[in-house]
Order: sequence, then structure tokens, then C-alpha cells
Amino acid sequence: MKLSLPDFLTAGDRSDDRPDAPAPTPTPTVRTRREGPVLYVELNAPESGNAVTEAMLDELLDIVAVPDPEVRVLVLSAAGDDFCLGGDRAEFADWLEEDPGGRGIRVAGEKARRVCEAISGGRAVTIARVQGKAVGAGFALALACDLRVGAENASFRLPELALGLPTAWGGLLPRLIHEVGAARVRELILTGRSFGAAEACELSVLQRVVPEAELDDAVAAWAKPVVRRPEAALRVTKALLNSYAAATRLADPSFLDAELMASVAAATRRTPAGGARTGGSHS
Repeated sequence: MKLSLPDFLTAGDRSDDRPDAPAPTPTPTVRTRREGPVLYVELNAPESGNAVTEAMLDELLDIVAVPDPEVRVLVLSAAGDDFCLGGDRAEFADWLEEDPGGRGIRVAGEKARRVCEAISGGRAVTIARVQGKAVGAGFALALACDLRVGAENASFRLPELALGLPTAWGGLLPRLIHEVGAARVRELILTGRSFGAAEACELSVLQRVVPEAELDDAVAAWAKPVVRRPEAALRVTKALLNSYAAATRLADPSFLDAELMASVAAATRRTPAGGARTGGSHS
């Protein structure tokens, strides 16, 4: 059952619904394949819209935190109709039930920051291949990539404010402001509206838009010349691009994302929509 965020922040104890049985072995939510110097990383939980869970973050960290130096290009894609519908709300609710202070959110938020920093700051050139919806955390994962191509049906949305949360996941906000501009980002966040591929290209959220059937060709058109570049020159050039981009930011407090998300989620849980404070019991 999917819950809206104010609902899941005050969701009751669902422990009675869980059978007293050993947990099944979790199915991997990320799969990879290697083709020479190109590593393909696919979010593989289409039944949930590739919702980002802590397990998915752990799997991504295993891949990107200690990168293979022979990999020149990393392609981030997703199975199913949508790139990623954001964070897993049921897991979020469980974390708050287990610790109303938000410790679980802090732990996952720190992992999210490390994943996005590794994607954006690693030596490999990273390419996001986006189809369908990229929402919240999915938006952040795509934006962390150096190059981003989207299908004509791609759409983007930042719903956090409507859900009672700050836009603080994976260092999304400073990168988005730098890439798009503060005025446009302010409008996207405060309204929470969805925008399509054509507008995303105008905003530089995407650098190219193609029919969905041509996504792989578009990725290959970027990857092929990159893998032919001399390794040292490619690595230093990416480092220079990242350094100059960072130098134009007045501040980048993304290391606070996890703390901000946890603190606001805990406060929202204590004071749900309408202003009535909840008691100690959530029955």
C-alpha cells in the first residue's frame, strides 16, 4: 500500500500485519554488465517504479564507491516504464516507527550523498538514460550524471515540499541550482509541478531528447568518442569541470542533507497536517 507522506509520517504500527517467518533472501535491485570500458548500471525494481531503498543504495555504493579504474564510461539506466519514482515511502515510514528521531533517515541520507558524489565526482564519465518519470531521488540520481539523455516521454518532478520534506537528498539542490539557475529551481520546488522532456532540455536537466527507441543509440553516440580519449586527459578534464563548477557555488552544504531530511521528517511526524499533535501511541 502506498501512502502519501503526511500519512506515512503518522502511520500506525503495522507489525501485526507481518507474519512471524524468516525474511526471504532479498532480490538484487541493481544489475550491471560490462562491455569493455563501459559499465552499464541498471536500477532493477520495476514493480516499485525503481523506488530507492536502503538496499538499493548499498548496492549502488558497492559499484560506484570503489570504481574500476578501467571503466571510462558508466551508464545509469532503469528497467520498466519509469526511471525512478523516488524514495520508498513504506521504508521511510518504518524508519520513523523504529526511531521517531529519524536515525534511519540519517543513515540512508548519508548513503545517498555518497552515491551521488561518487557518480558525479568519480573518474568515469557518467551518462543517465532516462525514460518515463524521474521523481525526487530518481531526479537526483539522473542529475548526478555528467551527461543526461531522455526519451520524449520523460518527465521530472520534485514533490518533497508537498510531502512535508525539504529538498535535501544526495546533494540535489546545489547541483540543480548550478545547472538550471536559482529562479527556475525556486519555481519548480515551490510548486512541485511536473515538467516534460522538452522543458527539461531547455533547463539543461537533459542535454538531449530522443524517441525512446533511440535511447541506446544516443548513449552510444556519447560513449564511443569518450572511451577513445586518452585516460589521463579524460580523468583530469572531468576533475577540472567539477572543480570549476564547484567554484561558482557560494555554498554547498549538501553534507547536511541527511540531517535536514531526518529533522524535518521527525518534526512533521510529531505535528501532522492540520497542526494537531500526536501522542506517544500510534494505534
